[in-house]
This record gives sequence, C-alpha cells and structure tokens, in this order.
Amino acid sequence: MASNQFSSGDVIVDRRADYARMLAESGDPAAASELMVQALDLAPSWTAGWFRLGEYHEKAGDKEGAVSAYQQVVTLDFEGIFAASLKLAVLGALETPDQPPSRYVEELFDEYAVRFETALVEKLDYSVPAELAALIEKNATCSIFRDAVDIGCGTGLFGVEIRHMAEKLEGFDISSNMLCKADEKGIYDYLGQADLAFAAEESALFSDMLPRNRADLVAAADVLIYLGRLETVFDLAATLLTREGMFAFSVEDAGNEVGFVLRPSLRYAHSFDYVAELLKEKGFNLLESTRTTIRMEAGKPISGILFVARKVARTTSFA
Repeated sequence: MASNQFSSGDVIVDRRADYARMLAESGDPAAASELMVQALDLAPSWTAGWFRLGEYHEKAGDKEGAVSAYQQVVTLDFEGIFAASLKLAVLGALETPDQPPSRYVEELFDEYAVRFETALVEKLDYSVPAELAALIEKNATCSIFRDAVDIGCGTGLFGVEIRHMAEKLEGFDISSNMLCKADEKGIYDYLGQADLAFAAEESALFSDMLPRNRADLVAAADVLIYLGRLETVFDLAATLLTREGMFAFSVEDAGNEVGFVLRPSLRYAHSFDYVAELLKEKGFNLLESTRTTIRMEAGKPISGILFVARKVARTTSFA
C-alpha cells in the first residue's frame, strides 16, 4: 500500500504508531498491539491503523483481536484497498471471496512494479514464463502466432519469452505502473489497462480497434493466483480467441483441496480437477498440463500447474 495511506494525519498518532512498529519489528507484537490501540483511540477512522493493528494481533497469536481489527477495516475501506476481507477469510471469519478487490490488486502491483523482477527472478527463482513458453511451443500447430494476447502481462517477463513466436503481441494489466515497466522493454505492439475480474464489456480488453475473436494465443502467466473463481477469465479467453486458438496459463496447485482455496499469502490455489472441468465447460480441449515448482517462498517451493488448451471449433449443423 502507498506510504501516505499509513499516515493518520496526526503527528502524535503517527509517532505512537511508529513506536508500535518498532516494537513489532523487535519481536514484541503484543506490546505493539497495545500501543496501536492507544493510537487508534485518538484516530478511530484511520483505516491503515486498524489494518496494522490486525497484523500485530495476528503475529501475537490473538485471532479474536485480529478479526475485530480487520472487521473495522472492512467498514472503513469502501474500495477494498487493504483486502481485509481476504484476511478475514484466511482467519476463518468470512467465506472465501470469489476474487480479491480490484483496487487491492491494482495498488499492490503499482507499489510492487519497481522491485517486481528483482524479487521474483533473482530472489524467488521464478520460472513460469520460460516453462509456459516452452509448453506453448511444444503444442503449437504453427511456427508463429498471428496475434498473441498476454493478459496480466506485468512487467513483460512472459512477453520476452513469447515475442519470437508472435507476429503481434498485446499486453494487458490492471496496474499502470506494471504497464510502464513492460513498455520499457519495447516488445509489445499494444499495451492497455484491463481488469480480468470483469466480463467482456467492462474488462477493457475489447473496443472498436480490439475486436473479439482476434487472437490465436491467449496466455496468463502467474495471473490466476489473484482470482479465485475462474469462470469469468475463461470466458474472456474464449472471447479473445479465434476458432481453435490456444489458451495457456498457470495456477498454484491446490493439491487435494476441492475447487479453489485462499492461501495465507492471500493468493489463490486451484485444483487440477476444477481447472480441467472448467476448461471443458467453457469449450476448451486440454492439450497438456504439467506440475512444476513455480517459485520459492520463505525458502520453500511453491507448487503450480501449467496448462495448455485449445478452443474447440464449433460446427454449425443444418437441418
């Protein structure tokens, strides 16, 4: 979240919050919680302060206190920038949302854009772009795609891997800062801001200059982890694709869980069965899938699944 959101606007309150932060960083979240409560007594409408209090309660093992603080955030944060509903779901105090608030995802990646590649590639051994591109190349029936659409393109890590396979390459992302970073690479023929949580008419993937059924490849590399229910994004892919176009994407592996689950990381994981059944329902044939380690996190491997599917060419029957 932007740093200015973590100021209450009151110097005394901010000073107490800073002391609370130092206590938390020194390993005493319970004391940090007590000091943060004092700060919030003076600034009861400070949304970021309530969110920080929730985090301190969590670290101190006070689930009840964390739930109470996050519930207060929900009442104050109309746009969902802090995604307190996700925190509540992880704590078991709320049903898992079908998707996170769009403003949360946008703010998250606007803030993350500058250090995104360093964090993922150099520190977390991020491998999805190269592995997904190799899977696409293996299953492609053409030497070059006429129009490839990279949805959730981020800074362009996947675009670099796919550029040589595409005559035209489009990139879309919810974060304008991520798009600026992607533009610096000079590999995209078109870049635009879009929200994959919305249906076609509201997604900003389509316009008079961006018609439906224009792409022969749609790819979503490490994107669906920020969506729970995937019906809408699969519909978007089908609407983007030509007949027999290819859809390639990755998910975090939910293992034996049913459907999709929200992890403590606030990312979603999806089961193989859920994805495979949904592909079939939405008119795709699954060509290949493979399980892999998609990144490291806190020194542990995060398992994922890569999918490549083809849109079914529907034939018209005549009586």
